[in-house]
Amino acid sequence: MSTAQPAERDNPAKVSFASMIGTAVESYDFFIYGTASAAYFGTVFFHSENALVGVLASFATLAVGFLFRPLGGYLAGHYGDRLGRKKVLMWSLIVMGVATVLVGVLPTYAQVGALAPILLILLRIVQGIGFGAEWGGAVLMAVEHAPEKRRGFFGAVPQIGIPAGLLLANGAFLLSNALFEGDWVWRAPFLASVVMVGAGMFIRMRVAESPEFAKMEQAGEIRRQPALDAIRQDWRVILRIVTLRLAETGGYYVTTSFMLSYVVLASLADKQNVLIGTMVGSALGLVSHLAFGALSDRIGRKPVFLIGSVFTIVFGIPMFLLVNTGVGIAIVVAVALGLLFSHDPIFAVEASWFSEQFPRDVRSSGISLGYNGASVVAGLLPFLAVALYGWVGWIGPALMFCALGVISTVAARFVRETAPVRVGSPAEPVAA
Repeated sequence: MSTAQPAERDNPAKVSFASMIGTAVESYDFFIYGTASAAYFGTVFFHSENALVGVLASFATLAVGFLFRPLGGYLAGHYGDRLGRKKVLMWSLIVMGVATVLVGVLPTYAQVGALAPILLILLRIVQGIGFGAEWGGAVLMAVEHAPEKRRGFFGAVPQIGIPAGLLLANGAFLLSNALFEGDWVWRAPFLASVVMVGAGMFIRMRVAESPEFAKMEQAGEIRRQPALDAIRQDWRVILRIVTLRLAETGGYYVTTSFMLSYVVLASLADKQNVLIGTMVGSALGLVSHLAFGALSDRIGRKPVFLIGSVFTIVFGIPMFLLVNTGVGIAIVVAVALGLLFSHDPIFAVEASWFSEQFPRDVRSSGISLGYNGASVVAGLLPFLAVALYGWVGWIGPALMFCALGVISTVAARFVRETAPVRVGSPAEPVAA
């Protein structure tokens, strides 16, 4: 049995803020790739005279990063349950930052031919592993430091890092468009990542390890193979988390990455309208996540989750009808509403609700595997949305958006409500 002493419970606001900053940095790194894939990489790295084919190739590369996120989640979960949540957070930030900066210095197809997309794919794989390793540790640091009755609120703070990262990513491209020309328009946002990673590292180094992990060390509860144990014992819960996330993560990338390409492919409007809508929705998300997280502490995780999943069902077709008008303000409203009410209520409660599904000795593994398992599907959805548009028009991706809401709404019926559970309790019964 380990003789390690429990770490002091750090200030939950401080820990949640540090987790949020790091998540924002990694989200920025990941999202600038999505924006660049939709707007630039089809011609820069994939030599095709057909715009649709170029976008498909670019989104296929985007999907590669998602396919490797479960590997990052497995590694982060395993070592998060064995070595601590904080160590994993530090390494995930380094891996993600290095890969992102290197994308910014890659040669293009015009310079080195087929080697360019090969190098891009390799760095995208590294990005996927780094991003997959990020989320579980970040939210557990926040949830496991939080007071029992405010886990929903403090668990939602790191989630703000996602809209903050997206806000920074799109803002970086808007600024880059105004300041630079040629390849520097897409290279500058990637290179700027080095400053943000340094800031994130500095902030994360100043917080204490999770008190729950410290208690695990003291009690000798560290497992040799926590990720494998979670798969063997809790695979049903992991699969439920995968299906719960589809409305949130799938809908998110349809609303943002796919919509960037859609307005151009359909000759509806300039892609800047989608970028502005995404920024408006992300700015609102800085507040809405906290509101939805706090609400889940009062009425439960599941009711708040259903706000988002049901909205996804009913908003799919209206969202595309608004975009199809080609009117700039209508596009901004459609994208912002999609993020605010389809994504935010679901994402706000994932940190607390998912964490409360697992005992603490496999908690990092369980939530990381479930969260990143959904990415395998989500990463393919922008590609699938483009293919559906090419086949049947806008109704294809619109119905796909609605279907994601249906899947997650049905899945929520089979996941227990956990708001009353103490995070430190390994196996406390919860009412459905």
